[in-house]
Amino acid sequence: MSLLSLLCVLALEQFKALPAVRILALQAAGIDFLERQFNGGEYRHGVAAWGVGAALPALLVLAVHLVLASLHAVLAFVFDVAVLYLLVGFRQFSHFFTDIQLALCAGEIEHARRLLDEWRGFGGGERLGSTDITRLAIEQGIVASHRHVFAPMFWFVLCGPGGAVLYRLALTAAERWTSGSFPQEGSQRFGMFARQAFHVLDWLPVRLTAITFAIVGDFEDAVYCWRTQARQWPDAASGILLASGAGALGIRLGQPLPEAVGIDVRPELGLGDDADVEHLQSAIGLVWRTLVLCLLLLALLTVASWVGS
Repeated sequence: MSLLSLLCVLALEQFKALPAVRILALQAAGIDFLERQFNGGEYRHGVAAWGVGAALPALLVLAVHLVLASLHAVLAFVFDVAVLYLLVGFRQFSHFFTDIQLALCAGEIEHARRLLDEWRGFGGGERLGSTDITRLAIEQGIVASHRHVFAPMFWFVLCGPGGAVLYRLALTAAERWTSGSFPQEGSQRFGMFARQAFHVLDWLPVRLTAITFAIVGDFEDAVYCWRTQARQWPDAASGILLASGAGALGIRLGQPLPEAVGIDVRPELGLGDDADVEHLQSAIGLVWRTLVLCLLLLALLTVASWVGS
């Protein structure tokens, strides 16, 4: 049923995508509300808030799934599709990627800068050139494809809809509670558990996504870049994804940007040519090949389980 649920969700999303910005805004609003209520500057406050904001909803979704499954498998299937429809999908980020690609192809650099700033959630891109925008868009797309599609899929297959809910809420908590949205003394201690929990949840999915990038791209270069370059990136998980993705595509990502962007540490990732507008389509192809391979592997596992039973 996991494979069928995923196929239905991916098809539904292509036919009629939900307003992803509103859904993400609701998640962020709920997580921010918990920070206001729980943040007393202590580690234990962060643990309690994470339990209420991430673990409890995941358990509730799992409980509903189990109750519905006990009544009828079709009810559980419909519920799973509904949950995944809210959480998983390319349309939650792909419109930014596509619009940036179209703007760059049309020579509308200023429009592409504005779209990139909106996607990344902060400004400072006034001095970015076409190559800089292309690199950042590919980097953002690689990480977003993992966090919006491949990692939630992994946790859904492993733990049902509750797993997908847990991952996405843990991601939001880690992002919001470590971004200083409510600066105060001890805020770093409050967000520490959210960072640790998300690191645990994302450890295996990140590596599986990186391995799949390597399989569907340039395997040798992807593995080499992962082994030799990933640890240089400030965020370890993103470094693995970007190094593997850059190697698989045969391009170079990272590299310093103009000071106005506000990013100090950007080591070079990947091998080969500098990223240009044509490589945006290559990045889309890499992500889709990765998805197809994941679905094929899930299909094989499903058939094997049927034969084994």
